[in-house]
Amino acid sequence: MKLTIVAGARPNFIKIAPVIQAVLNAQNNGRNITYRLVHTGQHYDKKMSDTFFEELNIPLPHINLGIGGGSQAEQTAGIMIEFEKELIKNPTDLVIVVGDVTSTMACSIVAKKLGTKVAHIEAGIRSWDITMPEEINRLVTDSITDYFFTTSTIANENLYNMGIPNEKVFFVGNVMIDTLLSNIKRFVKPNFFDKINLSNGKYIVLTLHRPANVDEIKKLERTINEITNNVENLPIIFPIHPRTAKIFSGINITSNNLHIVDPLGYLEFNYLVKNAKAVITDSGGITEETTVMGIPCLTLRDNTERPETCTIGTNELVGTDPDAIRPALGKLFSNEWKKGGIPELWDGKVSERIVNILMEIIK
Repeated sequence: MKLTIVAGARPNFIKIAPVIQAVLNAQNNGRNITYRLVHTGQHYDKKMSDTFFEELNIPLPHINLGIGGGSQAEQTAGIMIEFEKELIKNPTDLVIVVGDVTSTMACSIVAKKLGTKVAHIEAGIRSWDITMPEEINRLVTDSITDYFFTTSTIANENLYNMGIPNEKVFFVGNVMIDTLLSNIKRFVKPNFFDKINLSNGKYIVLTLHRPANVDEIKKLERTINEITNNVENLPIIFPIHPRTAKIFSGINITSNNLHIVDPLGYLEFNYLVKNAKAVITDSGGITEETTVMGIPCLTLRDNTERPETCTIGTNELVGTDPDAIRPALGKLFSNEWKKGGIPELWDGKVSERIVNILMEIIK
């Protein structure tokens, strides 16, 4: 069986690492399975891309399509053109896409138009917010996918409600947690940790990149001020996304407890998360990692495609209104935050389950 595995952006790399390892393990056990890794180049900055291959021991891609930046339309078109050339030159039995980035949708469309089957890892998750590019990517990908690997029973229900037959849906758990659990003992303390006298459980990690939080300069300024003024003067570590950095440079923040740092690699970032008092974010994937590590998570979004992080885990939706931040932090600092638990099948064995299923269904 020949697989083509597609990755294009930071969240993809975290998810493909254990899948590739499971394929290699199957090969070592004499199973007839090979893979070709295609990097679309959607994330082209070293700290958003190359670092993950090094840290997570992912074999180098067989090809990098080199798409780079541009608008949503430009990236989608560029990926489709180059991936079509790739698939024509290197036919495969199955294209595997992960997550919900532009590369996920674009490569799914190309594969199906060339008559190649598609498997979607992390299928069926929904925010029900069509203004999110990721939601459009999910909807399009799941409308043409052949095999659906899901993280939760909620995702299963979403797919069944689309009319997807039960036999095409496989509840396997969260592949991102495979990576987390296999690397948790390898986390690396960032160089700045001791320089700014951080102590375990006595600082906050902040990440922001979504348009609803960062595109309006006045709202971003209010959001940052609400956070810095209501964390009892604890240090706030803010690894700033390149997109956010452009806007952030225009705001006036005078707080001395806010520490801006460059984007971090996987091992350093998750060291910070694991030892933080809490995380404030608008990311989806981070809410999954905080849930497994038992770290309180305040999500500055009005919705989530990962509701199990709220119903079971340590995550709570605060919303995008800066005025909601102070009450949420008050709950955190009064020790009223829930302890949370770990969702079903988030056990570090997801990739093995996926490969075993593929060996059965792809003949």
